[in-house]
Amino acid sequence: MNTAAKLTGSVRNAFGKGASRKFRAAGQTPAVIYGHGTEARHITVPARELALILRHKNAVIDLTIDGKEESVLVKSASKDPVTQIIEHVDLVTLIKGERVHVEVPVHVIGESLSGTVIDLEHKTVKLEVAATSIPDFVEVVFNKEGAGFHVLAKDVKVPAGAKLELADDELIASVVATAAGHAAELAAE
Repeated sequence: MNTAAKLTGSVRNAFGKGASRKFRAAGQTPAVIYGHGTEARHITVPARELALILRHKNAVIDLTIDGKEESVLVKSASKDPVTQIIEHVDLVTLIKGERVHVEVPVHVIGESLSGTVIDLEHKTVKLEVAATSIPDFVEVVFNKEGAGFHVLAKDVKVPAGAKLELADDELIASVVATAAGHAAELAAE
């Protein structure tokens, strides 16, 4: 489960490419906070701390600006394709008890039978979940099943209170025979 990271931001009054470059040179990343019917607020946050937080998908941040703390969710981050420096971040204000729509990775637990591989149809799935309890991932479990075994959306373990935004019969993963496994199966017949 994601725990909220702490970050301190500063209001920014300078805009444009030149100002953004100066902020980044000073170790700050420009960001915008969007909120429920409120005007967008422009801030900067420490680049190093932000980069560590962004290693986790759907990061919730307890952000302090001018001594006032609020919870925000990272909506998007843009990186320079060459330097990989985070150039800008969009944040969304979270309200206590609010539910959000997020994409989380699917982790495969266990393995399939020898001569088969697990084919993951969905590397991520969309969830509707409380903003304060976004899971880092969901799991699909395999216990040495053979070719033809499959996991549907209804079989995915999601945290209590979370809702998978897929039809119950949507294929998430299946076990398929490898070329070597198929040849061994034919030789055994």
